[in-house]
Amino acid sequence: MVTRPLISLAARAAAVFLVGGAVLHGAPASWAEPKTPTVVELFTSQGCNSCPLADKVLGDLAQRPDIVALSFHVIYWDYLGWKDTLATNETTDRQRTYASFLGERSVYTPQLVIGGVRHEVGPRRGRVENAIARVAEDDSGRVEVSEVADGSGNLHVCITGGDLHQRDVVVWLLRFNKSLDVKIERGKNRGCTLTYHNVVHDFRRLGMWYGQVMDLYLELAKLREGARYGTAILVQENASGRIIGALALDLDTI
Repeated sequence: MVTRPLISLAARAAAVFLVGGAVLHGAPASWAEPKTPTVVELFTSQGCNSCPLADKVLGDLAQRPDIVALSFHVIYWDYLGWKDTLATNETTDRQRTYASFLGERSVYTPQLVIGGVRHEVGPRRGRVENAIARVAEDDSGRVEVSEVADGSGNLHVCITGGDLHQRDVVVWLLRFNKSLDVKIERGKNRGCTLTYHNVVHDFRRLGMWYGQVMDLYLELAKLREGARYGTAILVQENASGRIIGALALDLDTI
């Protein structure tokens, strides 16, 4: 098993998205209603015949305003005869890191990781719903993430101040496709056209949160490059994996 800190999974520079960098003080005069959703991450594969049911569960969760639903495709089933067209080494490494946090000896699909601290087998809706409810109940140390378009082509994101329970807290930027249809030509799902939701293609570190109000200014044109019209911001404890703040954005509406 490969394990490594979450902070190392997005080494690419985020400067191309930031306009003027991050500011660690000051808050805007007015914001949209604060959101403190629960993050649900599905680790899935086009070569896994148990995954299509979990992909549908993730699609349903993506419709809920209290959830940030994200799909990460993994590479380790490619040997079965079909190379997953959406998988990367980085998305696979993210799951392996979670395995170390969650005390798992190996990785599997379909796996749903909830809030960075719980996991369930993807198609088990009842158990998934219970896990989401339990994570949502624990609001200790949570921070709010809000956004507003500034009218000049930039997105202003604000992370509130709060208690710093872990020394290293990372602010992640993720870009995803809201919906993709893929025809599977070989392997266990051969002949199926499967629909995937909120498929993460790009994630990188924007900076560190130190307990202060943090203002981020992101260039909307850069966020939309590559037809990525979904964006999420995660505030995540690097030592535990716990996600303490999150925001999902539909760039079609901004």
